[in-house]
Amino acid sequence: MSHETAASEASAAPASADPAVQRPVPFRGGGFVHRPLGSVAPVVFLAILALWEIGARSGFISPIALPAPSEAFGALVDLATTGMLWKHLGASLYRLVVGWTLGSLLGIAFGLAIGLFSLARSGLLPLVSALFPVPKIALLPLFIIWFGIGEGSKVATILFGTFFPTVIATYAGVDNVDRNLIRMGQSFGLSWLSIVRKIIVPGAMPAILSGFRISASIAIVLLVAAEMIGAEFGIGAYILMAGALFALDQLIAGVALLSVLGLCISWLIGRAEKRLLSWRS
Repeated sequence: MSHETAASEASAAPASADPAVQRPVPFRGGGFVHRPLGSVAPVVFLAILALWEIGARSGFISPIALPAPSEAFGALVDLATTGMLWKHLGASLYRLVVGWTLGSLLGIAFGLAIGLFSLARSGLLPLVSALFPVPKIALLPLFIIWFGIGEGSKVATILFGTFFPTVIATYAGVDNVDRNLIRMGQSFGLSWLSIVRKIIVPGAMPAILSGFRISASIAIVLLVAAEMIGAEFGIGAYILMAGALFALDQLIAGVALLSVLGLCISWLIGRAEKRLLSWRS
């Protein structure tokens, strides 16, 4: 290689390394982070309501089959004015909170036992697998015989229905915890209780919270079904009465109450996820 060639290459090398010539490399390590688009959901919801209202007022949607949203809103306002809204809502919330809370606590306890102990897995997992597919509303007459027509049978139905999905979500979350983390904790001399509290429970928490979403939906379905049998107050009893009277505006108002209740529960679980799963970000 001649001296002229070497000199030209040496002079060209700093030019290619000039920061002004180089293109910046974008950051690629952000992960799958969702952008908050809180304005999309209200717009979609209001657009659906507007199309529904226009269709009902123009006659495209028969009022006999489906009343306009304004009529359902009027029925809801009348329900709140008479004070019956709070009686129905209070009765339903009591049954839902008690049944879902007890079912979730028992489900987490049994799920952790199945995930951590071989004896519990051998004895309880086949029982859970056998009883989980049974429609829980089919057991309501049996619960009425055991606990009476009052609150006990309704709470027991919700408890029984939310118990099984919580069990399955909990022990599945325990099984999915990275075993290398457990081995690392053992190599550092952590006690069994510390490993469970600091490694297994936080690692299983995403699955447990996902199970909460499923069990909460099941609890609302069972709440309505249980309240349609022998309940004086409750959203389910209100919907049953409206259906018997062919008051479709009141029926839609009751369904809207259930939808709002489900949205509130989903929002609360979402807040719990942000607080308990902040270590993932």
